[in-house]
Amino acid sequence: MRRFPLLLLAVSLLPPASANDAGTVDHCIVVAHRGASGYLPEHTLPAYRLAIQLGADYIEPDLVMTRDGVLVARHESGLAGSTNVAAVPALADLRRRRRAEEREVADWFADDLTLSQLRLLRARETRPALRPGNTAFDGLFGIPTFAEVIALAREEGVRLGRPIGLYPEIKEAGRLRGRGLDPEAALLAALRDAGLDRPDAPVYIQSFEAESLRRMRPHTRLTLVQLIETVPADVAAIARYAQVIGAPKALILGNPQFIARVREAGLALHGWTFRAENAWLGEPFRRGKEPTATGDLLGEIAAARAAGMSGLFTDQPDLGREACRTPQTSAVSYINR
Repeated sequence: MRRFPLLLLAVSLLPPASANDAGTVDHCIVVAHRGASGYLPEHTLPAYRLAIQLGADYIEPDLVMTRDGVLVARHESGLAGSTNVAAVPALADLRRRRRAEEREVADWFADDLTLSQLRLLRARETRPALRPGNTAFDGLFGIPTFAEVIALAREEGVRLGRPIGLYPEIKEAGRLRGRGLDPEAALLAALRDAGLDRPDAPVYIQSFEAESLRRMRPHTRLTLVQLIETVPADVAAIARYAQVIGAPKALILGNPQFIARVREAGLALHGWTFRAENAWLGEPFRRGKEPTATGDLLGEIAAARAAGMSGLFTDQPDLGREACRTPQTSAVSYINR
């Protein structure tokens, strides 16, 4: 795994990429999965900034809501795994048991905290066993709001002279609505306030919840992305409200019939999640037996592109950028060697 100088990462002083260093080859776009999460704790402003400097076309903020209705960047509402919340005495009484992802867990949840309470927290690495180097940054970064992520993308875009796209996902939208919150309206309002509600804005809105996307469809002209985990029964039905399917890489690499159905429906295909460590690579692309060792991520991306993928989520956006610079014909040749 390539690493970056500790001090440079901590203060985000990596030299900026030139305007020509990013872009697409054969419609290959790089989405920084939770920021440059292979190198820094996920969903932090430094992780997003580093991702941009490493050539990402889009940064991906997963969004949860605070009790007072503010969208903040976390992968899930439970906070113990990604922050130091357990060490904050002022929040000790807010730990509770709740059913999450089909099991009951005891945790501190974002929608039980106000924004001012959330500001007490510091981010930490969520995969310390596989990315021990990232733990050096535990406690250094706060939890950003969606508004702060939007501002960062705009600031970096102006500095680099290229658009920096946003690829947000609301987490647990249905449950939040059940608590009297309106995450879809909050998301669209934030984008509208930033002037990002026009059809040509560099924004994709993604969700696993079809109902959430359908609720937004009449109120936005932005591109909507239906995330899936298994092959849907009716791919064509997705095209009635979305323009893109976001699929796990295993479906893209191992199911040509699914790819054909996506094409027939006129949908674009984006793949998740491409990570450099052996632990997450498909067996043909692993190198050695050590789970933390770097495998052949470029080869795996090339195979998915050859299958029909036009955008990729990756924890290592520098490697995603490198893979996207390879013309599609070369990618096909690579996997046929």
